[in-house]
Amino acid sequence: MLTKFETKSNRVKGLSFHSKRPWILASLHSGVIQLWDYRMGTLIDRFDEHDGPVRGVHFHKSQPLFVSGGDDYQIKVWNYKEHRCLFTLLGHLDYIRTVQFHHECPWIVSASDDQTIRLWNWQSRTCIAVITGHNHYVMCASFHPKEDLVVSASLDQTIRVWDIGALRKKTVSPAEGLSQMNNDLFGSIDVVVKYVLEGHDRGVNWASFHPTLPLLVSGADDRQVKLWRMNETKAWEVDTLRGHMNNVSCVMFHAKQDIIVSNSEDKSIRVWDVTKRTGIQTFRREHDRFWILAAHPEMNLLAAGHDSGMIVFKLERERPAFAVSGDSLFYCRDRFLRFYEFSTRRDNQVIPIRRPGSTSLNQSPRSLSYSPTETAVLICSDVDGGSYELYVIPKDSIGRSDSMLEAKRGLGTSAIFIARNRFAVLDKSNNQVLVRNLKNEVVKKSGLPIPTDAIFYAGTGNLLCRSEDRVVIFDLQQRLLLGDLQTPFVKYVVWSNDMETVALLSKHAIIIASKKLVHQCTLHETIRIKSGAWDENGVFIYTTLNHIKYCLPNGDSGIIRTLDVPIYITKVSGDIIFCLDRDGKNKVIIIDATEYIFKLSLFRKRYDHVMSMIRNSQLCGQAMIAYLQQKGFPEVALHFVKDERTRFNLALESGNIQIAVASAKVIDEKDHWYRLGVESLRQGNAGIVEYAYQRTKNFERLSFLYLITGNTEKLSKMLKIAEVKNDVMGQFHNALYLGDVQERVKILENAGHLPLAYITASVHGLQDVAERLAAELGDNVPSLPVGKVHSLLMPPNPVICGGDWPLLRVMKGIFEGGLDNVGRGDADEEEEGADGDWGEDLDMVDADGLQNGDVSAVLEDGEEDEGNEEEGGWDLEDLDLPPEADTPRVSVNSRSSVFVAPTPGMPVSQIWTQRSSLAAEHAAAGNFDTAMRLLSRQLGIRNFAPMKSLFVDLHTGSHTYLRASSSAPVVSLAVERGWNESASPNVRGPPALVFNFSQLEEKLRAGYKATTGGKFREAVQLFCSILHTIPLIVVETRREVDEVKELIVIVREYVLGLQMEIARKEIKDNPVRQQELAAYFTHCNLQMPHLRLALLNAMTVCYKARNLATAANFARRLLETNPTNENQARSARQVLQASERNMTDATQLNYDFRNPFVVCGATHVPIYRGQKDVSCPYCSTRFVPSQEGQLCAVCDLAVVGADASGLLCSAYQIR
Repeated sequence: MLTKFETKSNRVKGLSFHSKRPWILASLHSGVIQLWDYRMGTLIDRFDEHDGPVRGVHFHKSQPLFVSGGDDYQIKVWNYKEHRCLFTLLGHLDYIRTVQFHHECPWIVSASDDQTIRLWNWQSRTCIAVITGHNHYVMCASFHPKEDLVVSASLDQTIRVWDIGALRKKTVSPAEGLSQMNNDLFGSIDVVVKYVLEGHDRGVNWASFHPTLPLLVSGADDRQVKLWRMNETKAWEVDTLRGHMNNVSCVMFHAKQDIIVSNSEDKSIRVWDVTKRTGIQTFRREHDRFWILAAHPEMNLLAAGHDSGMIVFKLERERPAFAVSGDSLFYCRDRFLRFYEFSTRRDNQVIPIRRPGSTSLNQSPRSLSYSPTETAVLICSDVDGGSYELYVIPKDSIGRSDSMLEAKRGLGTSAIFIARNRFAVLDKSNNQVLVRNLKNEVVKKSGLPIPTDAIFYAGTGNLLCRSEDRVVIFDLQQRLLLGDLQTPFVKYVVWSNDMETVALLSKHAIIIASKKLVHQCTLHETIRIKSGAWDENGVFIYTTLNHIKYCLPNGDSGIIRTLDVPIYITKVSGDIIFCLDRDGKNKVIIIDATEYIFKLSLFRKRYDHVMSMIRNSQLCGQAMIAYLQQKGFPEVALHFVKDERTRFNLALESGNIQIAVASAKVIDEKDHWYRLGVESLRQGNAGIVEYAYQRTKNFERLSFLYLITGNTEKLSKMLKIAEVKNDVMGQFHNALYLGDVQERVKILENAGHLPLAYITASVHGLQDVAERLAAELGDNVPSLPVGKVHSLLMPPNPVICGGDWPLLRVMKGIFEGGLDNVGRGDADEEEEGADGDWGEDLDMVDADGLQNGDVSAVLEDGEEDEGNEEEGGWDLEDLDLPPEADTPRVSVNSRSSVFVAPTPGMPVSQIWTQRSSLAAEHAAAGNFDTAMRLLSRQLGIRNFAPMKSLFVDLHTGSHTYLRASSSAPVVSLAVERGWNESASPNVRGPPALVFNFSQLEEKLRAGYKATTGGKFREAVQLFCSILHTIPLIVVETRREVDEVKELIVIVREYVLGLQMEIARKEIKDNPVRQQELAAYFTHCNLQMPHLRLALLNAMTVCYKARNLATAANFARRLLETNPTNENQARSARQVLQASERNMTDATQLNYDFRNPFVVCGATHVPIYRGQKDVSCPYCSTRFVPSQEGQLCAVCDLAVVGADASGLLCSAYQIR
């Protein structure tokens, strides 16, 4: 039983599949009807107008309708497109058990507890027949799929078959005149009972017709399933199927196979063989009784409703077993091995394959493996829990189906050819592979590196082994692991033709990897993935339940076409897909490969292909434009687009100012001009910036542009415009930009700011003006600050005066010239006439919408009023405008092409991370995320807070920073380890690292010193910082790697011991615990001077507490170290003498020095030899089992008991 979909809900009493869409209706005991998409696994809709349980529900075959009947005596007809109930049919007087649409006529049949069956016309919305005859509840009623019959089952222990032929005739040609009147008066008999089937001992719950044969099947409360046959005149019982342990709820024939499916309140679904009349298989649930079954009208799907939901399932796999070899395909169909040639499309039967006589389902071939040189075929199936059959086909018999071969058999869940005449069989129970020859003799056994539940081919002599969450490639000859990859559960493996790339297909994901299982990309699908094959371009073409799709090497995917029914791709050749359908028939599908070939050409930078495809194909559409934009090819997208707004956006993105100007003129909106100005400014195209600002009347930005380009002449014109507009702030800004102090003083004076005007004049040395203003101010003259040296407020000098900024000269991009004539025709040529000199032009529009001439007129009036004749007056002689006031062309230095920046190389940091598996080098590259992932995998580290500053130091320390000029951004340069002048400039060395082993040795010495001086907290900090730094150390030689590992052990012992000693000193009121901690401290692996101090300390503590036997042990151990300090030796001897008189302990300690132990790093209790413990994957501190999953108390980095591969601190370890 292959479960495809499962729901959790109230008890399901009615089910119905939609004939075309992947939908199923479930009516619940709670009164709700649910509409599910079983392919996506989503609830689409719910209908809840019934009052009480809904026991029957049915989809119409062709209309968007379904019918439901419930315990509220109502039959409702719904339109699922409009999400509403269309009408209600009333007439039944008790619960309605089942409802069903007729396959042709506009009829509904309903069965009810009022002991009647009713036929309704849903178009006229009337009851057309009430069928009586049963004398108890009618549990079900259904139409015959072809004939004019209705079958009903009742608790009166009978099944009745009714003939509705007369009703059909009446509907087709209604009687006329008198006969119609007689019928109306005396009632015609439209429906007659044809057979009454008696044989069940209890009430019958269900009866149904066979789809094609004259058979009936019924299930009843006597726990039996009965098979009946009928002819024109009578019906009789054929056989009884026994096995259910409780009432049989529902029973039906399977449309595609000779089987009966029944379910029951005994919580099981049973499958029976119709011909042999025996049970084949049983599926049980633990707690849920089954109530209803439904079969899909077209597909091989069943559904069953139970107490807590429903399941949609298949009884057998429908995927044919096949193997492709060059131009040929071997596959299994209808108990034959068949051969198909792709080039000639010839299909032949090769040999019959024996099918087992066993009576269970799912015995068909599961996989097939082929050896072309020996023409041998291996067929695997689930017979006997997994077995294989080996057929060696004579070469001349391919294409002839008369030969009958004897197969060599054996047990094994997977079997595949791994060489010309060798095949591997998986022995799952012993997790090993048996290599056999063509005589089926074992020639070699090999254990597998991971617990394997299936094996796949991975090149000659190699196996791809699958476990639950990973796959590995294993070389059987050398017994080496060639690759390892974490994946979801892999179902199928598809190798590319050159065996360089592999696609691993799981239920909802595709993982593309190299032949060494180096991950390239992952693709997720919401709908189940069915099959796939590689085309000759290296694109993976795959199918889901309802689509053919593609996956490019960079992980981009898309839909090629939709499918009506699932297919299994066998080969892709150009735009032809060869495939097998679920009936095992070969099909050929023609596809349009343009889209993915275009994307592939872009990805592979085959721009010549891209060009020809753009010219010759219809590759437009929003999706393609968005794709090109997303992939950084807006200049290509530009040539597909006619819409001006989209063209404008793409032109800006690709830096094509000419097209952007043309589009902006058509759109002519303020926002677009503003954005054009911003992009032109970024490119340094001052002429276009000026034009854009003029079109938006953005005088402030225009003034600033003239300031930074040093155009003082136009700045003074801007000053005049501000004056005409009476914009005081604009005037002042322009005067400030010009450095015109007199003008500034004049503006301030006119605005009434006399004190400011006075200060400006006096600071800038305009004494006569200052005196005049001082006279006007009288006593209110502001005083200048004493002792301060004033500085003049003058504008800075522009970096470059006048024209556009110099740009980097680059070659024209591939798409610029080649695509100039595509998409837009000759529109560009029309603009050639409007060429002007951008250095001087100022196509200005005034605030009031006046054109240039009018502006000049306004200015002239102003001048006359003021009686002021300034030479720089802004009249038409200065404005050399072309007659149309058209847009200027892009300036000289960028006239030939759009600026295309050279393609950047790969950043050094990326080279570092690609080459290295060392966390320190990833951190130095600034790739903290992958560094943390590496440390987590190698050392089980989860707490990175103590390492944050170290990561930052590594990154900043491996880069140096150059500042070219104050306005340019800072340039970051990578610093490499071991660089010298003879090194090649193109070869990148590893990053320079700020931490090295000698620094740690210095810290260790400082830690020892602090320990000797009794500064325990300071010592712990030093030792912890060593532990935090070690994961980010890189060393060169094997000896240094060993030293690093040794350092971890030393530091760990000190941190643990000092933590216990600090804890002991904090305890005031627990002398027993004090003694224990002092005793445990002496078992840490310390330097000799520190060990003597620890022993002396423990001896003193225990002696004072009158634990003389324990104190004597410490004294003895102290003397064995031959202490150099005479005081220590004397104290030890005195304690030993005093204790020998009375070798007893006043209190019992949790300490047995005779039994070897280690101390738990968190709870500080002894873990004696033989007791269970867990350890820290980084520092190896041991802990009691309850600490598993907690943060290590010693290193404060790793999680206790986590899986880790071990410290990686040298490149040689990887090699």
